[in-house]
Amino acid sequence: MSDNQKHVRTLEGRVISNKMEKTVTVLIERQVQHPLLGKIVRRSTKLHAQNDLGANEGDVVRISECRPLSKTKHHRVVEIVTRAEA
Repeated sequence: MSDNQKHVRTLEGRVISNKMEKTVTVLIERQVQHPLLGKIVRRSTKLHAQNDLGANEGDVVRISECRPLSKTKHHRVVEIVTRAEA
């Protein structure tokens, strides 16, 4: 990787809301080990992402970091991995 290239973080999650005009809410789920008990616990994060590809609720999408687009939106939908069954 050269000095000019920047490492872009990509995440994969499920679209849980597309009620806004150009924005989707993506739920990122991960499994971590509890520090004291050692049990595997499911943690989740909700992120807002720019939706230029037309992702709908239930779709699994890949998002990547980008410059801040609004107060809460700093990710962009890069790819729709799977479409929701409907």
